Amino acid sequence: MSGLIPQRFVEDLLDRIDLAELIGSRITLKKAGGNYKACCPFHDEKTPSFNVRPDKGFYHCFGCGAHGDAISFVREFDGLGFTDAVEELAKRAGLEVPYDKTARQEIQQARTLTDALDYASQFYRQALLGSQGAIARDYLNQRGLDQGIIERYQLGYAPGTGTALFDSAPADLRGPLLETGTVSDRYGRPRDLFRNRVMFPIRNTRGRTVAFGGRTLGDDKAKYINSPESDVFHKSREIYGLYEAKQALRQLDRLLVVEGYMDVIALAQYGIDFAVATLGTATNQDNLSALLKQVRHLVFCFDGDAAGYRAADRAMENALELLTDGLHLQFLMLPDGEDPDTLVRKEGPEAFRQRIDGATPLSRYLFNRQSEGLDLSLPEHRGELRARAEPLLNKMPKSTLRDAMWHEMLRLCGGRREWQPRDNTRDNRGAGNFGRGDRGRFGDRRERIREERIDVRLSKDSMLCLALLEAPDLAAEVAELCRSDRQLHQARSFAEWILGQQIAGQRQLLHTLATDDAARTRFYRLFDGIEHVPAREKTLAGARELLTPDQEASRKQRLGALLTEKRSLADLTEAERNELRALSRQSEE
Repeated sequence: MSGLIPQRFVEDLLDRIDLAELIGSRITLKKAGGNYKACCPFHDEKTPSFNVRPDKGFYHCFGCGAHGDAISFVREFDGLGFTDAVEELAKRAGLEVPYDKTARQEIQQARTLTDALDYASQFYRQALLGSQGAIARDYLNQRGLDQGIIERYQLGYAPGTGTALFDSAPADLRGPLLETGTVSDRYGRPRDLFRNRVMFPIRNTRGRTVAFGGRTLGDDKAKYINSPESDVFHKSREIYGLYEAKQALRQLDRLLVVEGYMDVIALAQYGIDFAVATLGTATNQDNLSALLKQVRHLVFCFDGDAAGYRAADRAMENALELLTDGLHLQFLMLPDGEDPDTLVRKEGPEAFRQRIDGATPLSRYLFNRQSEGLDLSLPEHRGELRARAEPLLNKMPKSTLRDAMWHEMLRLCGGRREWQPRDNTRDNRGAGNFGRGDRGRFGDRRERIREERIDVRLSKDSMLCLALLEAPDLAAEVAELCRSDRQLHQARSFAEWILGQQIAGQRQLLHTLATDDAARTRFYRLFDGIEHVPAREKTLAGARELLTPDQEASRKQRLGALLTEKRSLADLTEAERNELRALSRQSEE
C-alpha cells in the first residue's frame, strides 16, 4: 500500500510536522540548545541519550542507535505500518492522504467492515452488563476475572436470541456484518453467528476489531468458535492479545505464546502482560512470521499432555525454516493436567515467571524429543537419532545456529567412548590377531570413532559474560563497550553489577554469586543458552578482540561517518575539521 502514496506528499507531510512537538506528545523532552534530549523510549536507560533535531527533521539515540524521521518514530513507538503511520500524521496535520481511486475504495471498504465489527463489540459489551448477561458475568466470575481485566480485553456477551445483534444494528452496518460473517444468511434469513457465548474481540495492532472468538455457555458441540475469514481478518496473520500487550508494555522484548484466550487474559491479570495466542489449531509459519515481526524472542507454552507435545513439535518444525542467527525460541511444557490459567492461579506469578525464564531452548528441545525412547550407548540407536534429526536440521537456513546444532547431532551420534573389538592379545604374532584392538579381522585398520572438539562461535553478549566470570577486572571496559551497543544488555547488566559490588577477583565473584540470594536469583539463568563453553584462554582472547577492535577499522569507520553526514564540509565544526585532517594524515601514512 505504501507505493500508492505519492512520495511528494510524504515529503510535504514531513515538512509540516513539528518533530519536537510530535515526540514531546509521547515522551518528556528537555530543551538543550537548539535540540531536545530525553531518555530513549526504545531502550532502558538512566542518562538521556535520545536527541531530537527539529531543524534537521530527525531523532537519534546514542545509546541504542535508534534513528529516523517522524514516520519512523510513529511506526516504532505506536507499532504501526507505513500506511497507518502516514495516515496518523496526516490526520495530525489536517491533510488527506491522496490515494489513487482503487486504493481509496479498498481502504474505505475495510473501514466500513471494521466500523461494523467495532459496533458489534460495543453491542456485546453492553449485553454483558444487561440483565441477559448475568449468566456470562457468573461464568467470568467463576473463572476469577475482575472487572478491570474484563474492560481491558473488552469481553462481552452474545445473547441467545437468534437476531439480537442484527436487529440492533443500523441499516448501513447490516451489510458489513453479513460480509464479515458476524451475521449469517446461510439459511436465507439473517441469523447471528454467535449466540449465548462469552465474546472475545480480536483486535489488530491499531486496536480495531477485526473478528471475534466465542465461548459457549450452553451445550453446543463446539466450545469455541471464531469469525470466518474476511477482507479484514486473516486467521494466520492475527495474534490475539498483541494489541493489549503493546499497550501495557511500550517495549516488547519477548512474547509468551499460549494456546487460549483465557490463558492470555489470566496471565495478564497476574501481571504477565506479554502473553499472546495464535488463532487456529497449530502454530504455522504465517503465525510465526507475524510474531517475529514484533520480537526476536519467543517462548512457546503448551500443556504437558500428549496433545501439547504434538502442538509443540509442529511449532518447532514450522519454525526451523525461519530460524536465523539472533532469533531465540524456547519451549515451556507445563505439568500434565495444567494450563497457564490454572497454574498461574495455583502457584502465583513469580513462580510462573521462573518457569518462563527456565524454558528449554529450541536446540535442546529438538534433540530431547528426537532421542526419546533411544539408548544412545547403542550404535543402532545413535543411527536412529541421526535419521530423525538430520531431515529437521536440513530445513534450517545456513547460519551459525544450524552449524552448532549439526555439531551437536554429530556429538550425540558419535558416542561417548571409542568402540573396541574383543581384546585378543594372548597371541600377537598372527596376521589375524588384533594386537591392541586397532586392526580388524583381516588386518585392516579400523578408524577410531572420536569426539571432535566443537568450535562454536558464541554471541558477543555471551562471550563477554563468560569473560567477566573468568576475569571480573574487565568489568569497567565491558561496561564502557556495552553503553554503545544495545544488543549487549546481559553483559552490561553483569558488568555494572560487578562494579557496583566492587568485586576484585574471580574467587570473590563466585563466592558472591553462590551466597548472595539476590545475585543468585538475578543471574541464575545467565548462561542457560550456552551449550558449549570454550576454554578460558579462548574466552579471554575473544573478549579482548571485542574490547580492543582493530584501530584501522575504527579509523575508517569514523572517517566515513564524517564524510557522509547529511551536511556540507563547510558545516563541520572546527573540532570535526581537525579530526578529519588527522584521520586523513593517518591514511596517507
